[in-house]
Amino acid sequence: MRRKVLGIVTGTEGLVAVTIVGALLAGTGAYAATMWTTAGSSTAQTQSVTVSNLVISAVVSPVATNVLYPGENSDVGVTIYNPNPYPVTVTAVNLPTDATYASGYTTSSFTTTKAGCLSATPSHVAWNYSTSTSDSSHTLANALAVAASGQVNNPLIVTFIDAASMTAASPAACEDTYFSMPAMTGVVATNGAATITTSPTIDSWSS
Repeated sequence: MRRKVLGIVTGTEGLVAVTIVGALLAGTGAYAATMWTTAGSSTAQTQSVTVSNLVISAVVSPVATNVLYPGENSDVGVTIYNPNPYPVTVTAVNLPTDATYASGYTTSSFTTTKAGCLSATPSHVAWNYSTSTSDSSHTLANALAVAASGQVNNPLIVTFIDAASMTAASPAACEDTYFSMPAMTGVVATNGAATITTSPTIDSWSS
């Protein structure tokens, strides 16, 4: 079964003293939400677990090596936490429209917005390969198998290569800025046995 998980992560802009940093998760969602109860003619009974939401959060470390400037892309770092007692494999991300822009902040704490570099200004910073249609699906180059809750490699630290994009129309106010990327509309994930992905790892989508 598959559903979606919402998330938000960041990029940065400028060629002076900038790094890729993380924003807090904007929301969560269930990738599956099914529970079955079965009972026979005797008093014996069994019940499956309730599926819990994956949680995607930003991460500051490891620091990305490529940063944003007009006409180019940058890396985005996240952690994926799986609260379930079994592995979960993420195979794709779903993105908002290419006109859904990030807001800029003066520091990685995201407490003060950057004047002239907001989502409404706009900043012209968006998810790479997003389209004019909201909820477009983008298959990951490598499926990410997140270990069960309490196991090694959960949460999984992931750097998405070239995941943020800045157009040539980005205003000068967006120089040396930390960006809170717009929330993903979801990810596609399945549950079950898998070879667990080792943390930290890198991944990407190319279309």
